[in-house]
Amino acid sequence: MSVEMLKQQHRRPDWLKIRMRTDGDFNEVRDLMTSQNLNTVCEEARCPNIYECWSRKTATIMILGDTCTRSCGFCSVKTGKPPFYDEFEPIRTAQAVKDMDLRHVVITSVDRDDLKDDFGATIWAETIRQIHHTVPGCNVEVLTPDFQGHMSSLQKVFKARPEIFSHNVECVERISRQVRAQSNWQRSKSVLKASIDFGMITKTGMMVGLGETDDEVLDTMQEMADLGIEIFNIGQYLQPTRNHLEVKRFVHPDIFKMYKEEGLMMGYKVVESGPLVRSSYHADEQAKIYQETGSHE
Repeated sequence: MSVEMLKQQHRRPDWLKIRMRTDGDFNEVRDLMTSQNLNTVCEEARCPNIYECWSRKTATIMILGDTCTRSCGFCSVKTGKPPFYDEFEPIRTAQAVKDMDLRHVVITSVDRDDLKDDFGATIWAETIRQIHHTVPGCNVEVLTPDFQGHMSSLQKVFKARPEIFSHNVECVERISRQVRAQSNWQRSKSVLKASIDFGMITKTGMMVGLGETDDEVLDTMQEMADLGIEIFNIGQYLQPTRNHLEVKRFVHPDIFKMYKEEGLMMGYKVVESGPLVRSSYHADEQAKIYQETGSHE
């Protein structure tokens, strides 16, 4: 295959073109995160929706630093030995949520396998409590790591009562070790099961374009639905740098539409499916659908 043919094969299709918007609201969110010394997964993971979301005054705040102890093949967050966490970060996070006048916020974090006591769960729980205290009525959605499957750490997060608990399986099980070598697909499943057993509204998500088949995608969706998960996100993997896993295919929007239709028939209350969908994409709208109607659209 010629170099030109390879370029054509890996060229993003038209439906993945992103509109850049850096208006006043975008700048306001950026300046606020900088002033509070906070990280966002929007920036660290090079999310393609950053222009849309920040212009809507929504952002996913990333706690426990900007350095991850794991090195997943799809993720652009930097890897290394993180500095010790800042015990005042939960207060600053809650203040940022208040300043943005949010009614729904998504909190995520890097993996902190270096914190052997509880893998950062104490900071997680305190962040949730501080937001609820500082911004009464604001829904807190958490997108957590697996805490090494440490159930007492998960319980700390559950007992802080976030409105939605989310943890991603990321991909189909067959390619999971290739995609995220330091994680475990079945362990992620056990984390989600623990959330459901605790009574949390539970959400998960995955990427496509990493070498899976459509049948494997649907099987994974069915497995998660059978577990009791009610909200499911699915989007296109995009290679952040040449050092990351290559895109195996660009999934057509019609296929994403099929995923959504099939997912709703499986019993999910909300399915967000599209090329640019990410874990927290339209999370506030998803929560509204879930809470106000209790049913899918």
